[in-house]
Amino acid sequence: LIMTRILRKDFARYNDTAATDAEKAAAASEMREETGWKLVYGDVFRPPPGGTLLAVYAGTGAQLAVMSVLTLAFAALGFLSPANRGSLLSSVLMFFVLMGVPAGFVSARFCQLVKEQNHFKATLLTAIMFPGVTFIIFFFVNLIAWSKQSSSAVPFGTLIVLMLLWFGVSLPLIFFGAYLGFKREPMSLPCQINPIPRQIPPQMWYLSNGVPAILGGCLAFGAVFVEMFFILSSIWQHRFYYMFGFLGLVFFILLVTCAEIAVVLCYLHLVAEDYRWWWRSMFTGGSIALYMYAYGLYHYMSRAHPAAQFDLLSASIYFGYMGIFCYGIFVLCGFIGFISCFVFICKIYGSVKID
Repeated sequence: LIMTRILRKDFARYNDTAATDAEKAAAASEMREETGWKLVYGDVFRPPPGGTLLAVYAGTGAQLAVMSVLTLAFAALGFLSPANRGSLLSSVLMFFVLMGVPAGFVSARFCQLVKEQNHFKATLLTAIMFPGVTFIIFFFVNLIAWSKQSSSAVPFGTLIVLMLLWFGVSLPLIFFGAYLGFKREPMSLPCQINPIPRQIPPQMWYLSNGVPAILGGCLAFGAVFVEMFFILSSIWQHRFYYMFGFLGLVFFILLVTCAEIAVVLCYLHLVAEDYRWWWRSMFTGGSIALYMYAYGLYHYMSRAHPAAQFDLLSASIYFGYMGIFCYGIFVLCGFIGFISCFVFICKIYGSVKID
């Protein structure tokens, strides 16, 4: 509500639609100061450094978002039994593999936006970046389990099946989605990009790099940390988790919180004439993963493994799988923050008169 009132005032000031004489006088006084987010209209859509990698993570984030929604929906409707954890994990894996089309499509659309010419490289990175890192972590954890001759080790044949799903199903679907995305016309932007970048004024300490991301992650984690306890207890302390409907509600609250925090912090940076919002929005939304991993460390030390003796196998399994989970949360929530800021910026700059 506060953000809406501030934007309405900005639109009245920039579009000269103030109603009363007092509002017109205040708007004229503010315009003489030459400050505000309208001044960076020629740079706000300037492609960032590493724009291709950002587009890749945007595509993977869309893939994870659709996968999470479908998995929670099927679990809440009773199609996935909490007693059979293998079916839940298999569903997550299958939904992720089958959602390659939205991943390739979103990645291709943003690759067009950041002027990436090598379409094959961008599509291939979308197909191997997130699954590749995940597979490397999983393989090293499984290697330790093999060396300890543990029954928790995944058989070699299962790894071959995972590779076949990756390269035989997910990879072609991502390339098909990228083909559909590159085939369409590039997204139209409300502002043209100036040939010379605008100088960014000195920023306050609370708007410097790192501080907004830390703040955003803390606020988003506050919305889900209670549910984190039940999820970790279900996974590592052999308890059943039945509240998938409530988990879906918490997941929705998490996405809304990440979007709102990213938009508010993006607006503050634009008001300060800092147009480097691309990667910052991704890190602002995804920084919740750091808090989740820290909470996982606390849960391991206090509940999951309270014994003083260190066990390499249990520690590698716990922290390896927590790393995979938090990496996925970073990409998912980072995509939500990024796409929210992109839509917000397109809306506000498309609603003002550009000279």
